[in-house]
Amino acid sequence: MKTSVSKYISCMIASILFLTVSYTVSAQTNTLQNLGAKGALQDSSITLEKALTYALQDEYAAQARCDAVIQKFGAVKPFVRIKKAEQSHIETLLPLFKAYKVPVPKNQAANLTEAPVSLKAAFRVGIEKETDHISMYTKLLETPGIPADVQRAMTTIRHASLNHLAAFQAGLSRSE
Repeated sequence: MKTSVSKYISCMIASILFLTVSYTVSAQTNTLQNLGAKGALQDSSITLEKALTYALQDEYAAQARCDAVIQKFGAVKPFVRIKKAEQSHIETLLPLFKAYKVPVPKNQAANLTEAPVSLKAAFRVGIEKETDHISMYTKLLETPGIPADVQRAMTTIRHASLNHLAAFQAGLSRSE
């Protein structure tokens, strides 16, 4: 009897641990999919608050990716320059949060970002993420009711992203 109860308790503990780990992994994946460009591109009901939030989250993520690459591979071009540009984009967006009384999202990007395994992979990720970034801003700019100052900021940032995309493509070409 004692052995049966012991086995039962062990199975229950194992089940609870499994469910806890599964929920945590699922919640993290869900969170990652709902942030920045990924979230915006999946969202069918964008509001001004969501548009600003997605944009800032994606700028945070871009900056964190550059940080991770720089920490792992050193001051590699164009990552150093793009990291500075991402900070400029963040500084462009923040006053809009204040102007429209939108809560500024917490910057979680550093906790959710890992350095790619190689510099070549970093360029590939940069290309993928800038492509998503450009698509996100294109979608956000089509949102009805977006104020003119928000449109100007997002148009400027989207244009800069086209330059970032070209820089990552050139970097990938050089690394092959």
